[in-house]
Amino acid sequence: MFTNRLTTDAQLREIYRPPMDAIEAKIQPSLDDHARAHIDLASFVIIGTCAPDGTADVSPKGGPAGFVTVLDDQHLAIGDLSGNNLLDTLSNIAAGSGVGIIFMVPGNEITLRVNGQACITTDAEVLDACAVRDCRPKTAIGVTITEQFMHCAKAFRRSGLWQPETWPVEGSLASLGKIVAGGMGLDDAAVSAVEELLEANYEETMWEPGGDAEESS
Repeated sequence: MFTNRLTTDAQLREIYRPPMDAIEAKIQPSLDDHARAHIDLASFVIIGTCAPDGTADVSPKGGPAGFVTVLDDQHLAIGDLSGNNLLDTLSNIAAGSGVGIIFMVPGNEITLRVNGQACITTDAEVLDACAVRDCRPKTAIGVTITEQFMHCAKAFRRSGLWQPETWPVEGSLASLGKIVAGGMGLDDAAVSAVEELLEANYEETMWEPGGDAEESS
């Protein structure tokens, strides 16, 4: 499987034309007014990292519009709220991974990509700035920006993501409760109980900081 692999940039360029000058010109080393406006309205981001062994990881993060904090033109911070505690993203960053972040604004076909160096910080001023709905995180992902640019609308127009008429019929996919129950080897009778536990967890920890909720401040 996957024979005839392309392994060099030269091989790729035999197939793909060079980017237009206007495309390369949009890549900027720091945030401009357009990027700041996009971040202020973004309520969903996708963060890509890499483990030391080269294994890639991508993780979704969401919050109220503007939940990602702009510290200045070169620095961002993302407070860590409760998740699954696998810590894939945080562990990769702690081990030295950089980050690539896609910012999505509901209904908007343009996405912002920010690439940079990353760290996990407990700096008090940063955590204060990252508070969401009065929830002060215990850690934050700090990003030192190396480049930012806007992606065009092709991906969204091809997918029809913001067009309800293209959405799958409700029930086309299994519920998370059924997926979890199946993964645990439970029968269908347990699905309702698992879904109730999931909903209770959403209700109790939606706005808790990542870590031990009992120690939140």
